[in-house]
Parts: sequence; structure tokens; C-alpha cells
Amino acid sequence: MMSKSNRRKFIGSAAVIAAGTLAATAMPLTTTEKKYPVVHHVFFWLKNPGSQAERDQLIAGVKSLAKIETVGELHVGIPASTEKRDVVDNSWAVSELMLFSDLAGQATYQTHPLHLEFIKNCSHLWDRVVVYDSVEV
Repeated sequence: MMSKSNRRKFIGSAAVIAAGTLAATAMPLTTTEKKYPVVHHVFFWLKNPGSQAERDQLIAGVKSLAKIETVGELHVGIPASTEKRDVVDNSWAVSELMLFSDLAGQATYQTHPLHLEFIKNCSHLWDRVVVYDSVEV
């Protein structure tokens, strides 16, 4: 037989779990697909991959692109220390993931003075760039 103290703890825990489950199912699922259906993902390989200063300079340059009004969200990253697998490419140095509301916004970004300035000021840092653009289906 359960003591009153243990029963209270059990009922309290069950209520918290139930409330959390109800709240999670009652809230609408918010995803980037509705707000930002256009994804622009860029991978940079540095000319001098061992240079922390050059990587930091590129990261700062990429982060400056967040000021462009059509960029909805920006994520700047470096390779994660995840499990090594044949399907994982971590040969790049810096990545940029941008989200846009529409293709027109992405086109505006491409010709924006801040983007052109970034290319002018930072292109000497990279050896290779690969771009993946996609739209939500």
C-alpha cells in the first residue's frame, strides 16, 4: 500500500506530466517552413585552414550579413565533433545557414551592398565555396 506522502508525490508528478503533454499537443507546431521557406546554406573552405585568425575573420564577415533586411534568420557554424561516418563531410571550415521569407528576399540578399562588400573583403580567405539553396515542399 502506498503511503500518503508517496501517493501525493506520484499524483503531483502525474499531473505535471499530463499538463506538459496537454500543453505540448495544444500548442501549434511552429516551424521555420511557414515563416522562412527559403534556405540558403553555404559552406566555406579556407585557403589557410590552420589559421584561427582567418577563420574568425570569415565568421565575423558572415555574421555581418545578418544586417541585411531580407535575412530572416542566420546561423553561422563550424564543423561539430560528431561521430565520424562515411556520409558526414566535415572538411569545410565555416558554414552559413540563412532563412528567407521568399525567393525575392533571397535575390535581394544576393545583390545587397553588404553582401557584395562581404565578398570583396573576405573572398581572399576562402579556397572553395559550395552553396545549397532549397525551398520548402
